Amino acid sequence: MKILIVDDEQDVEIMFLQKFRKEIKSKRLEVSFAFSGEQALAMLGNSGSPDVVYVFSDINMPGMSGLELLSAIKSRFPHILVSMISAYGDRDNYNRAISSGAKGFFTKPVDFDSLKIEIAELLTNQ
Repeated sequence: MKILIVDDEQDVEIMFLQKFRKEIKSKRLEVSFAFSGEQALAMLGNSGSPDVVYVFSDINMPGMSGLELLSAIKSRFPHILVSMISAYGDRDNYNRAISSGAKGFFTKPVDFDSLKIEIAELLTNQ
């Protein structure tokens, strides 16, 4: 299963690769990274019908916000599941994300145990 992590903080890549190393090593999970909403859409759009099944995106990014990215993904690739993350667990961001079609909403620092449960459910249903 291929997932895409979108966050403007590039050190997130190292953290995700460490937390999911077993799943990556066993080839149950393939993880790609984009460091902006625009880059994420370009990566998804270049393949025509992307094999990414799950996107995990930060909300607050320069340029295209995560909520704008969520809207674009849902309109172009409705089969892709998207969860959002924010350093601010405010009700407004949560409501906007869920009402825009987000599967889940996480706050920073990432609760990797909860995220692993969500991804494990996706792997089981595949």
